[in-house]
Amino acid sequence: MPGARRRKGGSDTKKPQSGEASSSSSASPSFNKPDKPPAPPLPDKNYNIQKRNENVVKKWSCIDSCCWFVGFICCFWWFLLFLYNAMPASIPQYVTEAITGPLADPPGLKLHKQGFVAKHPVVFVPGIVTGGLELWEGHQCADDLFRMRLWGGTFGDVYKRPLCWLEHMSLDNETGLDPPGIRIRPVSGLVAADYFAAGYFVWAVLIANLARIGYEEKNMYMAAYDWRLSFQNSEVRDQTLSRIKSNIELMVATNGGNKVVVIPHSMGVLYFLHFMKWVEAPAPVGGGGGSNWCANHIKAIMNIGGPFLGVPKAVTGLFSSEARDIAFARALAPGRVDFQTLQHIMRMTRTWDSTMSMLPKGGDTIWGDLDWSPEEDYKCSVQKLMNNDSEIVGQTGEESSENANCVKYGRMISFGKDLAQESSSKIQRMEFRDAHKGNNLANTCRDVWTEYCDMGIGGVKAVADYKVYTADSILDMLHYVAPKMMKRGGSHFSYGIADNLDDKKYEHYKYWSNPLETKLPNAPEVEIFSMYGVGIPTERAYVYKLSSAAECYIPFQIDSSAEGENEESCLHGGVYSVDGDETIPVLSAGYMCAKGWRGKTRFNPSGIRTYIREYVHAPPANLLEGRGTQSGAHVDIMGNFALIEDIIRVAAGAMGEDIGGDKVHSDIFKWSEKINLDL
Repeated sequence: MPGARRRKGGSDTKKPQSGEASSSSSASPSFNKPDKPPAPPLPDKNYNIQKRNENVVKKWSCIDSCCWFVGFICCFWWFLLFLYNAMPASIPQYVTEAITGPLADPPGLKLHKQGFVAKHPVVFVPGIVTGGLELWEGHQCADDLFRMRLWGGTFGDVYKRPLCWLEHMSLDNETGLDPPGIRIRPVSGLVAADYFAAGYFVWAVLIANLARIGYEEKNMYMAAYDWRLSFQNSEVRDQTLSRIKSNIELMVATNGGNKVVVIPHSMGVLYFLHFMKWVEAPAPVGGGGGSNWCANHIKAIMNIGGPFLGVPKAVTGLFSSEARDIAFARALAPGRVDFQTLQHIMRMTRTWDSTMSMLPKGGDTIWGDLDWSPEEDYKCSVQKLMNNDSEIVGQTGEESSENANCVKYGRMISFGKDLAQESSSKIQRMEFRDAHKGNNLANTCRDVWTEYCDMGIGGVKAVADYKVYTADSILDMLHYVAPKMMKRGGSHFSYGIADNLDDKKYEHYKYWSNPLETKLPNAPEVEIFSMYGVGIPTERAYVYKLSSAAECYIPFQIDSSAEGENEESCLHGGVYSVDGDETIPVLSAGYMCAKGWRGKTRFNPSGIRTYIREYVHAPPANLLEGRGTQSGAHVDIMGNFALIEDIIRVAAGAMGEDIGGDKVHSDIFKWSEKINLDL
């Protein structure tokens, strides 16, 4: 301890106190070094850049305004939905009735009060993209997604891992089936297509109304299938057609022998046409049910929004991965949308054979040629009259100068607005079918494979130099720009008109989904309905242009700058419109039931009765109505009260005449008479 104290004391004596140091320093200034001036600070580069940036005023672009506006609308809409669902059920109903008046009873409740009860089993056949798909086997990037929906639901994985999602949703380019190591299968049950995504109904409203008169899962069946596959491949891989056959037979047997009412929607209409031929055909290609199977098991087929003769927008989807809305977005941001979105979409959708089932059928005979089309006298400025008492409600209104000259809808694709209306005698076209595609590749992007990667600049020029394409030449053009895709699709689908339906070649399954190359079954007691919306501008023909060359690009695009002469024109944003449900033109949805199958024809030898039921589109009166109860839009029509009531009445036992027979608001009968087709 003393030693410790001495060391401590010694150390204290060696260290001067701060006070002493300061006093000695001040006492003897002569011994201090003179003070040096402070060194000037080094220039701060970041400071200069920051000051310069502060002086720059950030420009506010149109894209910024659009993004903020869309974001505001979405946030405000979701906020309203939150409030709507958070409040007690009586409050939204009270507010709605205060604005719109007393609400009408849903069709199911209305008919239940009138004594209607469930009778015939019901089969739903969903269309393209509306059925859910789930993952059963995948690559490493999807290890945590087993039995989770990759299509339908929240689509969360599209944003989390887009390239992985695209890889799994694509099919094999050669076989049209699963790629190695990937298995995606359709969701089963009514939940497969009741809602496409949260809050966006497809079949849910119809199912709920059928339940009000006594239907339940034992007498309702959702014929879910993988809508990406060709129709015959859905049987090869999943035995889907066999399952539909077995379920229908079971439902008829367990419901007192009552035949089923089949309700296909959109592409499901073509799928069920294929099924009716498959079920009668002998095994192993067919179901072996015999020629009387449909007559013994089906009461009625109520087709909703059926693309019997195809849709023009299927052409643009395969040609440039576009439709009206996408063309508008592409015009806003051409570089980013092309590379980051459309190339990937094209790579994926060109592997889906089902998309080729909806290419226009019947060629120029149905859709028109360079100088003629059935809808050439259609006036885009008309106001439709909602009058259900008359069979046909004519068009009214003054003709614009463009319509006075007749829109040439037969020119489904025109490279230039002027060529869409030019006299055919003045159009000088260069043949493209045998043109050399060139060695200089038009698209050098190999990480996103499309067949444009194999097409030279000479081939792109040859396609554009042909200038105008009709339904016949469009098929040749697609064979030219995408030969591998069309070869694969050509083994499953056909688009012509049969000369002799008794020819043995029409026994091949590739003809079964084309109503112009096959016969309806021998079932005279069956009724076929074509039910669709009208009164909405629907894509019919397009004005195209060449895209600006880039390293990775799609060489053709809709010319969204092409506009008509005035607001009443049929041309807007490079798209010519006709009457329809926004997706399916009236001509495609209505012709077969208006003329092709009406009475006994070579396509309908047993004389199955056909009816047309059109529903004039009426948008919702306010936000509280959601998507509306009188909509005629392609998907929203599934919530149309008038359509649902028609379906329930037939399912409960009514015949076509009992619900009023034909109900027509368009010019489908007049347009059908203009088509010169041997019946």
